[in-house]
Amino acid sequence: MTSTPRRRALRALALATALVVGPLSLSGCAQVVDAFNAFQGHSSTNQSVVVPTAAPQAAASSMPFDSRFTYDGSVSLSSEVADGLEVRLDVWAVNPKRTMEWTPANEKQFGFAVNVVDHRVDEKAVLTQKRRVYLSAVSITSQTAQTGGQVSNPFQFSADPRTLVPSDTQRSDRGLLLNSFQGGLLVPSTSIRQLPNDTYGITLEFALNVAVEGSANTDTSFSQQTVYQYLPIAISTNGSQAAPQSATTDTTGRAPGWGDTGGQG
Repeated sequence: MTSTPRRRALRALALATALVVGPLSLSGCAQVVDAFNAFQGHSSTNQSVVVPTAAPQAAASSMPFDSRFTYDGSVSLSSEVADGLEVRLDVWAVNPKRTMEWTPANEKQFGFAVNVVDHRVDEKAVLTQKRRVYLSAVSITSQTAQTGGQVSNPFQFSADPRTLVPSDTQRSDRGLLLNSFQGGLLVPSTSIRQLPNDTYGITLEFALNVAVEGSANTDTSFSQQTVYQYLPIAISTNGSQAAPQSATTDTTGRAPGWGDTGGQG
């Protein structure tokens, strides 16, 4: 049986423990309240939240085949072939210049140029400070989008770029030098001729074979790449476009059904 003095000692110890634990518990509650208030303050601020959304599509009545080239008459397409090293493909309408006048029946002329920009150095830097890019081949294939569901490949272009420029343009066994002081490849005009009557769009696929220098002025650092770019072009019928059932391009810029071989003309 526990003696009275011992019971008194135990009660005193319990009271002391409560006095120590009590402030700690209150302190913990205060931390929870502070955290809750801080969270509420954060959530009530006007911070924006970025939510990815799909790119807007043009209304079918105005532009059933989505084409920035047709809207603007020209377009600039960019591909990064190395860190800070950009190959640019520029395409523009030549004749008719008004792309809304591009119909299945008429001849549709466009020009294009291929250049390169090294963002690591100043634009006026000498060639030995830039990473060189050579173009050895350029090809263009096509695929139509037609209201009848057929698919054809009416336009093709293929060339060694060294045969398309003056003979004194800088070149090597790797191809045409794109970032020389003379500029890159320029094709002033080429033509898309007659298309099937129900064509409302055509997508051009550009394939560029390039040799890319990994380090400036280092012949042993070149690597081979093929750069692909897709160019959708809307085609008008009597000054206005036909309205197909499904006429938007996909996220790669290709025509609907790109790659299908059924019903080629």
